[in-house]
Amino acid sequence: MPITPDTKDWTWVLDNRCGECGFDPAATSFDQIPHIVRQNLAAWQPVLARPEVRSRPDEQTWSPLEYGAHVRDVFRLFRTRLHLMLDEDDPLFENWDQDKTADEDHYGQQDPATVAAELASAGEAIANDFAQVPRSALERRGRRSNGSVFTVATLGLYFVHDPVHHLHDVSRRPAD
Repeated sequence: MPITPDTKDWTWVLDNRCGECGFDPAATSFDQIPHIVRQNLAAWQPVLARPEVRSRPDEQTWSPLEYGAHVRDVFRLFRTRLHLMLDEDDPLFENWDQDKTADEDHYGQQDPATVAAELASAGEAIANDFAQVPRSALERRGRRSNGSVFTVATLGLYFVHDPVHHLHDVSRRPAD
């Protein structure tokens, strides 16, 4: 059975603490983003090595492998968006259907070791890129097609919530 697509507008996490994972944008500085990403990367490695990595806890929830593949792709997508914002004036981001990508790329059938390696590489790349953003670029803007406007600073906070939240999602499951 396919997963019900997530249609929430998660931009509210820029203004409010997430009641599920605890991410608090008010307590998170832009300078912390590389460190948060690297901590997150380290925590994903044992998750993706679990014997039950392919198992969904129920029909409506991704497996840890599917979440790991999604986070890898989030790292890649937001690296692209960050570079667009740094290189262009007020770019419009392409739409990304995460559920379609998960289905078309067969997240649940990918090799866990490959996903772990790709997630580590993509995460380290975006952590490095955020670490190198000059202060003078923090107010550069970019837009989603739904009208949401981000600065480099708010894009970073919005972005980093995603891997934090998904690590929380898979950490609620007991490890074998």
